[in-house]
Amino acid sequence: MPERQPSSRSCFVCGRDNPLGLRARWLSDRAAREVRCTLEIPEPFNGYPGIVHGGIVTALLDEAMARTLLLDGGFEDLLVTGRMEVAFRATTPTGKPVTVVARLGKRSASRARAEAELRLADGTVTARAEALMIRPPADVAAAWQAERAHWRVDQD
Repeated sequence: MPERQPSSRSCFVCGRDNPLGLRARWLSDRAAREVRCTLEIPEPFNGYPGIVHGGIVTALLDEAMARTLLLDGGFEDLLVTGRMEVAFRATTPTGKPVTVVARLGKRSASRARAEAELRLADGTVTARAEALMIRPPADVAAAWQAERAHWRVDQD
């Protein structure tokens, strides 16, 4: 049974209180070893009219891959993206449901590999990504600690 993942207050992708963000809500499916989110990307996030900006697609793929670390871990297990490769296969329309799915690959205490894809409702894959995630520098990890108290699952 999929379970809801926590989100932050201010993150561009998942932040509950970010009025300029996407407010993506993520589910962990431990049995399938996947993280997923279905959402509609509003028109203001276009690169061309009716087409989601590639940077927004990339941000969603990046977030999904980072969230795979929550399948077996928690806040302290989060890593940052060290390298990411994205392949755009088709345009992603604004205002239509899309699903982002990510899977965790090989993982150690300080590194992980993950892959993700963005799919349209008919199953068409519009973008795929692979990433190497690494332990964040100490100053970055320390800055996250202030947000930890606000990291929670929405009650909506």
